Amino acid sequence: MLSIRKIGVFGRAYRHFKRYRHIVFVLFKYGFGDLVDRLKIEHYIEVGLHLISRKPVDDVKKMTRVKRIRLIFEELGPTFVKLGQILSTRSDLISEEYCKELLELQDHVAPVSFEAVKKVIESEFRKPINELFIDFNETPIAAGSIGQVHVAQLKNLEKVAVKIQRPNIRQMIETDLEIMLHLASLLEKHIEEFEIHRPTRVVEEFADIIAQELDYTIEAAYIERFSRQFLNDRTIYVPKVYREETSEKVLTTEFIDGIKVSEIERLTEHGYDLEKIVKNCASLILKQVFIHGFFHGDPHQGNIFILPNNVICFLDFGITGRVNREERENFTDMTIQILRGDSKKAMECILKHTTCDCEPDKTKYEKELAILIDQHLYRSLKDLDMAKILRQLIILNTKHRLCFKPDLFLMMKALATAEILGRKLYPEFNLTEHAKPFIKQVQLSRLSPKRLADDFLNSGAEFIRFFRELPNELQDILNQARDGELRIEFEHEGLEPMMFSLDKITNRIVFAIVLAALIIGSSLIVLSGVPPKWYNIPIIGLSGFVIAGIMGFWLLWSILHHGKM
Repeated sequence: MLSIRKIGVFGRAYRHFKRYRHIVFVLFKYGFGDLVDRLKIEHYIEVGLHLISRKPVDDVKKMTRVKRIRLIFEELGPTFVKLGQILSTRSDLISEEYCKELLELQDHVAPVSFEAVKKVIESEFRKPINELFIDFNETPIAAGSIGQVHVAQLKNLEKVAVKIQRPNIRQMIETDLEIMLHLASLLEKHIEEFEIHRPTRVVEEFADIIAQELDYTIEAAYIERFSRQFLNDRTIYVPKVYREETSEKVLTTEFIDGIKVSEIERLTEHGYDLEKIVKNCASLILKQVFIHGFFHGDPHQGNIFILPNNVICFLDFGITGRVNREERENFTDMTIQILRGDSKKAMECILKHTTCDCEPDKTKYEKELAILIDQHLYRSLKDLDMAKILRQLIILNTKHRLCFKPDLFLMMKALATAEILGRKLYPEFNLTEHAKPFIKQVQLSRLSPKRLADDFLNSGAEFIRFFRELPNELQDILNQARDGELRIEFEHEGLEPMMFSLDKITNRIVFAIVLAALIIGSSLIVLSGVPPKWYNIPIIGLSGFVIAGIMGFWLLWSILHHGKM
């Protein structure tokens, strides 16, 4: 796991002065000096702002704000490029305009030298590279921010793709993540409009994602799981993993020689059936989501290759998602209720999928959800745009400070990507229509004899376990009671206003009783003629009437003052 700490927040001195200063310099360079000032960075960490040039580069004034942000991510290097790429898929966090701009972020990173690659490989396997591969192409076929890919040949003559992690990339990412987390905490603290998006949570999620990408053994396990899921499915091909040549920093898989799904002209020239490709690809993504609950989290056009006979091959399994049976069924219910136009039940399903910092206004949310549904419900099923519905639903949730759970959001993004990609290759494709059998299968699975039997057996097993453990639990409680160690604590929440009201009522009743007793007692004294007297009226009785009068007016004023009779 990556080490990520909130630097500066607890008064620690910052260990990475040079990198922090470079980030601040880049923000000034692209015209974000006002943001640096609002974050009050120097109050927490001494970075010498007075020594950094605040003057933006000449061309900055001609650029849009979104373009300047993209250039900042690019200039700050691998970690920030990765963050920007992930943010480009999170339309629940940033606007569509920013998403489109950040989609242009590419890993414009020069490859490391072959000597550096060789050193990593030999360090990981503790043997010379020529003992692992009989041929190793020194020129990479792809270079990214975290690693680069070389073509090689094993001793058994099989052609493989070898992905090697860049030297010291983990330490650099850890440094950048610490800075990101600190800046995110300052954004939340000093800039109110960022508070709703919880940037610290975004950075923490990003740290979890990139931690998986830094361990190639995790990706290897994901590839093998996909292979098991689709063992008997001839519409998909999953590359083989070579475990003996795979480690945390080196991943060796079968080399795939296919055509990218985005290369439509090449596919057409080679006689591929675009309609069949789209339907096969969509079916595979729907199977991953609705049947297996384990899916490729980034099925964009660069990660899908087409092999002979229209076979689909997914690459780059660094990002995956999981949805359990309950989540799949609830998502199915949500989809059905939206298609039926039942905004109330759809809202209940959505709220099960989301997290929030405060309870939303359900009445207002349901009303706006109904408007969203009405915008699409008049269309026929084949004309429904699922990607657009999901995008508008994400925007609606953001407005009400609701956030889809990460894996659920990843699943929705995968489905939306499948529809967009499908329509690009085959304009008549409709994901909603294609998903109907899978949705129906999820519904029917609830009533299958096997499912009912499994649920019954699981419930029975839970009851048996409960009754088996109950005597021991009761014995422990009795032992604690006997030894005087048993303590029962009650914590009442929300009772303070009621207790305060009861106290006021009790005080007024007591006050009224004392007042009544004072009047009655004074009357008896006056009637008995107890001396001393004033104008033939007992002074003690007269004093009692005066005090009672004052108390009576005080009680009346108190009631009228609070507006309650």
